[in-house]
Amino acid sequence: MNYRHAYHAGNHADVLKHAVLARVITHMMKKDKPFRVIDAHAGTGVYDLGGIEAGKTGEWEGGIGRLAEPFAAEVEALLAPYRQVIAALNPQGGVRIYPGSPELALRLMRDSDRMIANELHPQDAVTLERHFIRDARVEVTSMDAETCLKSRLPPPERRGVILIDPPYEVKDEAERTLRMLAHGLRRFALGVFVVWYPLKADRTAETVLEGIAELKIPGTLKVELRVREAFSGGGLAGSGLAIVNAPWRLDEELSVLVPQLAARLGLGSWGKAAVEWINAPT
Repeated sequence: MNYRHAYHAGNHADVLKHAVLARVITHMMKKDKPFRVIDAHAGTGVYDLGGIEAGKTGEWEGGIGRLAEPFAAEVEALLAPYRQVIAALNPQGGVRIYPGSPELALRLMRDSDRMIANELHPQDAVTLERHFIRDARVEVTSMDAETCLKSRLPPPERRGVILIDPPYEVKDEAERTLRMLAHGLRRFALGVFVVWYPLKADRTAETVLEGIAELKIPGTLKVELRVREAFSGGGLAGSGLAIVNAPWRLDEELSVLVPQLAARLGLGSWGKAAVEWINAPT
């Protein structure tokens, strides 16, 4: 496994993923009962945008770097949990330290909630474990993501958010992602599963979305943000999230939030958003 998220931290895909994840966690906390977050591809926890890796690509400048100016009040209210975590990590202002998914979720969770942060890359797994070593709410594991979900579902809390966020760097990653999701749902049918996928000039997104649609799970939401046209060899043109068992009214919130993010992050007139049901709630 060669993928290192430090090169891509804070880019437009992270902005979408983390702003939406923050909304999902906020919805989970509306009930008193504790829940568990399982991050199957956790990375290192936090990222230094002034570091060597982020500096080599500069991707964050087209992502979180474009969110310095505030949006309208309605949009800022929805971004508030995401902004809150970033501000806590950067008390001097600006954005030098950027939260990965596990850091974002953990800073929003309560003392009674729990997390499993899984990272296969050996060096990143060591960094992740050192980062969270003093937080008793977190269990850090280092195994294949599919193995992690098989061994950790269902959670004892019987409420949970499962983030499946592979890099799609190997040929069959989309099929493996669908297999993980299907197996996870068999073990934990009421879990909120959040699946990230890239928008590129290939069929990865179509494969993931067609497979998820075939599961026919009511309340499965699709959220996409595209920043430019996709073309062969052009890399990441945008990204999407499929949210299975989406919390009530999340679609209404994201219909307000995501188009504004797309308008801010898109290149020229290419900022495009989609928020629609793959399988509508019953």
